[in-house]
Amino acid sequence: MFFEKVYNVVRKIPVGRVTTYGAIAKHIGSPNSSRMVGWAMNASHHKSGLPAHRVVNRIGLLSGKHHFYGTDLMKQLLENEGINIKNDKVINFEKVFWDPKDMDDNKIKDKIHRWIKEK
Repeated sequence: MFFEKVYNVVRKIPVGRVTTYGAIAKHIGSPNSSRMVGWAMNASHHKSGLPAHRVVNRIGLLSGKHHFYGTDLMKQLLENEGINIKNDKVINFEKVFWDPKDMDDNKIKDKIHRWIKEK
């Protein structure tokens, strides 16, 4: 159940953005479970369509890169999405960071817009 909650958040990370293990843990209601989110990501290799490469540590390091096939696959995938990487760290991390709570904000905005259109 925990892992599926993690995967549901990871599937929603937009192209060209990254999030952190901690942000995911906080969003699913387990703020002290960053490491467990990492375990979920490590176990996700059999999941198709899961952009695991978009999950980095709290300072933007590609800490999960060793769990990808090939030496630089995580870096290559992020760079293909327009994210700059130097020394295995996301450049301009603050600009490309995606907070999962934005997911909830967008749901609320969508509900408000639909409600306004109905009036």
